[in-house]
Amino acid sequence: MTSASRTRAVAALLLLATALAGCGSDDRDDRPDSAAPPAASTPATPTESIPPTVVPSATPTAVPTPSGPPRAGRMTPPPPGAGPGQPGKASTPPFVMPTRSAGAPSARQVVDAFRAAKLPVANLRDRSVDCGPDGAGLGCAELLVTDTVSVYVFPDAASATNRTDMWGTDAYRAGTVVLSYLGTSTSTAQRQRYATVLADLT
Repeated sequence: MTSASRTRAVAALLLLATALAGCGSDDRDDRPDSAAPPAASTPATPTESIPPTVVPSATPTAVPTPSGPPRAGRMTPPPPGAGPGQPGKASTPPFVMPTRSAGAPSARQVVDAFRAAKLPVANLRDRSVDCGPDGAGLGCAELLVTDTVSVYVFPDAASATNRTDMWGTDAYRAGTVVLSYLGTSTSTAQRQRYATVLADLT
């Protein structure tokens, strides 16, 4: 081989070596970023300490029975008649009919005296029930009613006076006996005769 041929061969080898060196550098530059140094990792944030949740037991516990006095609403009702400030007070006693005072004439005696004096006492009715609360509650002890006059006998003179004052001119009193002419057509003269007989009797 001539000198010129060797020179060209060497030059060609040098060009080839240079080209190969350039290609090797390009390959290294084209590698993915994974070749880059790893970034510093972020330090983990410490988590807060959370206390464990206590789950109540599903098994029911026994409730103790109170040993004190019974609760309100379950107390034994007080006996009848008992109330605040009145322990054991009995109920209102039954009404007792009043009785005429000793020595006072009965309603029957007054009517019999009128009959003996020939005074009218027709349609005689015993209405003593009206003296008590089951009737009119008049407070008398006895009551006999006729078509012309009604004869009331009260237990005392005060009760008889109060009733006479209420009835006014339609009533006449002698002691505990009151004659009433309410609802009748008895004349004034006839009323005077009834009053005279009653005055003699009392």
